[in-house]
Amino acid sequence: MSLHVHSPVPPISADLLSRHDVAGPRYTSYPTADRFVEAFGAPDYRQALRQRHDGMSGLKTPLSLYAHIPFCEALCYYCACNKIITRHHERAQPYLDYLAREIDLQVAELGEGQAVSQLHLGGGSPTFLSDAELRGLMHTLRSRFALAPGGEYSIEIDPRTVDAARLDTLGDLGFNRLSFGVQDFDPAVQKAVHRVQPAEQVFSLVEAARRRGFDSVNVDLIYGLPRQTAESFERTLGQVVDLRPDRIALYGYAHLPERFKPQRRIAAAELPDAGAKVGMLARSLARFMEAGYVYVGMDHFALPNDALAVAKRQGRLHRNFQGYSTQPDCDLIALGVSAIGRMGATYSQNAKTLEDYTDRLDQGELPVVRGLALSRDDLIRRSVIMALMCQGRLHYESINLAWLIDFRSYFASELAALDNLAEQGLVSLDGQGVQVTTTGWLFVRAVAMVFDRYLQTDRHRARFSRIL
Repeated sequence: MSLHVHSPVPPISADLLSRHDVAGPRYTSYPTADRFVEAFGAPDYRQALRQRHDGMSGLKTPLSLYAHIPFCEALCYYCACNKIITRHHERAQPYLDYLAREIDLQVAELGEGQAVSQLHLGGGSPTFLSDAELRGLMHTLRSRFALAPGGEYSIEIDPRTVDAARLDTLGDLGFNRLSFGVQDFDPAVQKAVHRVQPAEQVFSLVEAARRRGFDSVNVDLIYGLPRQTAESFERTLGQVVDLRPDRIALYGYAHLPERFKPQRRIAAAELPDAGAKVGMLARSLARFMEAGYVYVGMDHFALPNDALAVAKRQGRLHRNFQGYSTQPDCDLIALGVSAIGRMGATYSQNAKTLEDYTDRLDQGELPVVRGLALSRDDLIRRSVIMALMCQGRLHYESINLAWLIDFRSYFASELAALDNLAEQGLVSLDGQGVQVTTTGWLFVRAVAMVFDRYLQTDRHRARFSRIL
């Protein structure tokens, strides 16, 4: 069976909405980052680096790199990212000096000249950095790693911090993919979240990026923001369709003011309810697919010739800490404050505060403060959850062969729980596997949660965003 993502989304009943208006992970990893433990630290991460260096000699798979630039000039009220709000641009260079120290410590264990096929600068706002600072950072990375020709080199952009000349500079530095933070084009919504940027500015920048010849332009949108309505979001969708970026990332706003202080400035009474949010998501699916986009999964869309859509067709799609990716099962080196990486069968996270991050580097130590070494059960369940999240299809026999288990007995209780989801129309089951339905894609996190062993013993999910 194939996922009928081009089918119209049927109406969602109030009962289905209420059943699944619950909190749950986004599964950019499994186990999820909240399961990381402080018992996993810098020595464990160094061991994982050495294992890659020693155990894969001659057979090294390419690496992905992520560098976190935490600085922003202004606060966006919806933001849950690790960031430092400042207009003092002189703070950037000392941070980049520490970043270079961290790179050197990683390379000392891993070995110089490792091939890198994917690089992403995120934040914060990487374009907070000056052109000279960006040049210095890219020089540092290129001197320690071998950035492969034809790789995917992307950077997140705050449209308020760049012009056409800066985009040219980014192209000169080797970036071939841009991601513009748009969120919503509606002026009232922009004001409510403290991020005012005229649509004309974004259209002008995307046109400049096309003239320059970037391989792919992504636009980030958020549904469920304060003051959003079905009508206002419909207008934003129309503008995005007219803009026609190569990729669209559409995220549901997660209102967690108890965890993220900036969100306390958002009036909860101005937020659309779960039914309105699902309506926005369903309308987005229909509108983007009518415009020729491929529904990559959960929160990503791409034009048919974009590498992400090609990876979906070829079954090479994966999820990592930045969302859907063309790099399946790729080791990810994470650099900078709070950055999360993956090395072999481990996850690791750097210190979350700038003070802790720099202090550890001053001591000559990698700034890893927590992480996780995955068990065999973790790895099996990760493969199951990623198959559901990325392909919408789970083949029992593939899992049996890969892990030498009997799926039906190993996951007997989970299959019983899936029967309930099948009755709700979220999945279909047959003798070969599990298929996520068109309706089920709106609730795919709920489908994946069935296989999350940690949630089976921990029903306290307030740490997560709501899945709708």
